[in-house]
Amino acid sequence: MPLTHGVVAAPHYLAAEAGAEVLRQGGNAVDAAVAADAVLCVVYPHMTSVGGDLFALIWAAGADRPIGLAGAGRSGSLATIEAVRTRGHQMMPERGPLAVTVPGTVEAWGRLVERFGSLGMAPLMAAAVRHARHGFTVTPNLAAFLNDHAGWLMADRETARLLPPLKAGMLMRNPELADTLASVGENGFHRFYRGDTARAIVGTLERRGGLLTAEDLAQHRSQWVDPLEVRYRDLTVYELPPPTQGLAAAGILKRLEQLDRSRLEPGPAFAAELRRARDAVYPLRERYITDPDFARVPEEPFLDPRWRETGPAPAIPEGDTIYLCTADEHGNVVSLIQSVAGTFGSGVVAEGTGVLLQNRGMYFSLDPRHVNRLEPRKRTMHTLIPAMAGRGGRCRVAFGSMGADGQPQIQAQLLVNLVDLGLDPVAAVAAPRLRVPPGGGGLWIEADYPGAAALARSVEGAQLLPARSWQMGHAQVLVIDGQRSWRAGADPRADGAVVVV
Repeated sequence: MPLTHGVVAAPHYLAAEAGAEVLRQGGNAVDAAVAADAVLCVVYPHMTSVGGDLFALIWAAGADRPIGLAGAGRSGSLATIEAVRTRGHQMMPERGPLAVTVPGTVEAWGRLVERFGSLGMAPLMAAAVRHARHGFTVTPNLAAFLNDHAGWLMADRETARLLPPLKAGMLMRNPELADTLASVGENGFHRFYRGDTARAIVGTLERRGGLLTAEDLAQHRSQWVDPLEVRYRDLTVYELPPPTQGLAAAGILKRLEQLDRSRLEPGPAFAAELRRARDAVYPLRERYITDPDFARVPEEPFLDPRWRETGPAPAIPEGDTIYLCTADEHGNVVSLIQSVAGTFGSGVVAEGTGVLLQNRGMYFSLDPRHVNRLEPRKRTMHTLIPAMAGRGGRCRVAFGSMGADGQPQIQAQLLVNLVDLGLDPVAAVAAPRLRVPPGGGGLWIEADYPGAAALARSVEGAQLLPARSWQMGHAQVLVIDGQRSWRAGADPRADGAVVVV
């Protein structure tokens, strides 16, 4: 059997192949993850963008635990509750310039490559530049989103030019984004935040009444963070701390871990337990999670299964995201998640750059009493949560999913599938899922879930979704069996692939 050098699992086949090509060139898992993510920023504009945020867990070869990177951009220095309200809004707008926060992705790429990379940035941008400049084939998934959202996308001239309602099989190009990515490859992230790209972002937002300044971009920094740890069976699961909702994911796992495995089999009992766990931790997320630079976020209520919290867990805006994972022959493993926040983000493209800006600011509250209230240069509560699990000081699993509010529920089902039900990674990501919808109440059930129709009749407000619905997330899972031995699954709900080199 030939030796293998690495593996990439991503939600688009072109991204998986880009990461694999970097591994063929001698790059490591971090290089491959950045290359794959850059391609996703081109070919999956409904889910992610260079103008979005990035979070990652990196388990470096020889380390006994992972380290986290929080590449979350902050609100603008002009962003106040009063500033938004005087523009006629009683709630944070979900699109447009007021929802734009500093893009964190490009700087996060730089920090990852600077600390762990082996090839430099230019080779990692090459595939993304090529696809943006020469075009890529639109998948049925992307075509559906382009057409479903055409009404508001076409209202903006620049956005309409770059994101027209194309059909599956047609070619999409973004040569201006190719130039931006090529500049990142040649010059690193500094010009993005302090050069021509930064000036284009700020100028575009200023003309539209946005709240970011040139100084906000120039001062942006990612943070290296220690992940949270929670036991699940014989594994230690690692989640990112606030401002992410990693505590919510950890809280659900702590509650499910108390259960006998018989209650985790697909069916009514598991549906009840998932709803119970979700209802215990989501009100805590609403009450506590925000930027820890602005308020202390206690871990105890989330991680104590006996804790009972009363209060609302209102719906938070739905968002779209990509998740990918990589590993290499040296023992490095990456779990990476990146997003433009909502579908097609803010809908604002920085003129002349091809960069679609995120609308992450939509997660802020305009209630001055709320812990996640809008304030200048603040990171909002983030739904993005890459995850890992280890045993004996070695990485055993990297996993995660898009799904916004539902990510903690999806992660829990992935781990139950792997650990309690003994499924391999391909089956674990393909298995039908459940999800309590945003705001609580009812249950979303994929039509091929065991006993779906009967379960839907038994739960008030339940809704049957099509089998393999995107609303149940696009997950990837990587199981590490040895230094050169991996098993991985890419979600059939997306356009992904697993490539082993």
